[in-house]
Amino acid sequence: MRRPCFAALSLLVACAAVHAEDDDAPTYAFGAGAQRLPAWQGSKDHRNQAIPYIDIEIPGVGELSTSDGLKVDLLHGEHWHGGAYGSWLWGRTRDALGPLGGKVASLSPRFQGGGYLEYAFTKTFTVGGHVAHDTDGAGAYGALYADYQLPDVWYIQHSLELQVQGMNGPAMRRFFGLTPTEAANLGTRAWSPAAGGQSADIEYDAFIPTSLQTGFALAVSYGKLYGGAGSSPLVSRFGSTRQVTETLAFVYHF
Repeated sequence: MRRPCFAALSLLVACAAVHAEDDDAPTYAFGAGAQRLPAWQGSKDHRNQAIPYIDIEIPGVGELSTSDGLKVDLLHGEHWHGGAYGSWLWGRTRDALGPLGGKVASLSPRFQGGGYLEYAFTKTFTVGGHVAHDTDGAGAYGALYADYQLPDVWYIQHSLELQVQGMNGPAMRRFFGLTPTEAANLGTRAWSPAAGGQSADIEYDAFIPTSLQTGFALAVSYGKLYGGAGSSPLVSRFGSTRQVTETLAFVYHF
């Protein structure tokens, strides 16, 4: 899963260089900003956090991004790209759980490793997917996505991304399950979901330049939990199936 950082900003920042710049040239972007996101997956409450932003993209090799993780392109095709994939998945702290803290388990963050495959129909439209597995646990995750770069508005570059995500049983139960003890603590029923779909998301990203090498990266994501995730008592009684994340970062790229 991406994360709850700003997905697809890698594409926007990489394209945010001057229009005359060589499309095959490596791009590097660094910045910092703030993010407002659900306190935990399925939460109805939000928290604010400061975030760094790093995006390094080398065409034909891959990219490293704080928003989209690591991709190493082993296909090197004109349209097909794919290879190794890695990402970082946030957990949930006792403080983030608020009144649920101590009643349900806190979750530590984990690294994920796997693979990805993309097909670029054009320079502005790409579809793809990735699968990943926790490097310290039984959780497995998958996603299918489509990204479309909208026509520029003046110098503002923006895009839309649609994504559908799923989890295996251990991952689903880790984030959305309730053991009998946890259910008793909350006064609700136990929940042990199986593998399946987890969420559907749409995200709008924009890069607003302030100079030839600086600008603001904006991302607004709206997600909807469904399946075993959306039906979890943890979400239906104490959280929300609607998940909104907003991000704004100031970026320097070259």
